[in-house]
Amino acid sequence: MKVLSLVIVLISSVLAANAQSLNIYHNSVKKSVRNNFKAIEEHRPEEIMSGISDITLEHTFAGDNSLSGTRHDKESVLRWFKRVNIVLPELKFEITDIQVKGGLANTLVIARWTATCRLLNGEPYENKGVHFITLKWGKAVKFDVYENTKVVSHGLDVQFEAGIKEAKASKIVS
Repeated sequence: MKVLSLVIVLISSVLAANAQSLNIYHNSVKKSVRNNFKAIEEHRPEEIMSGISDITLEHTFAGDNSLSGTRHDKESVLRWFKRVNIVLPELKFEITDIQVKGGLANTLVIARWTATCRLLNGEPYENKGVHFITLKWGKAVKFDVYENTKVVSHGLDVQFEAGIKEAKASKIVS
């Protein structure tokens, strides 16, 4: 009976240690996600690139506009982030929720947010969206970005009419 009690205590200790490690990892991922959204706001997209996989990558933004499409290489993703900064230069994100599931080998991050800015014609821009991000061993391998595509397209139309030609440029795809 003493052996069984000892085994139960040991197993419980190991499980508690694993849960603690996972919680630390999840908190680190949440902090990284917040920092990456801040880097976009501050026009520092290069800082995000070290957290993106060199081996496999899929970055998809829904819709049919100059920001939509799918990219499969880091160069195209960097160009896309730079385009966001050009077409919506004052864009800010309020992160409303971040959920993290899984461990280091396969992590799913769900980040809900509200994006806001003032368009060049003075009109306010507000869009709610969500990122589904898959991480493998700490590197992002897949981004699926969903938001109200009509709001995005309208915002890009306004920016184009105000002189930002990149707002109507061809999609960046690879």
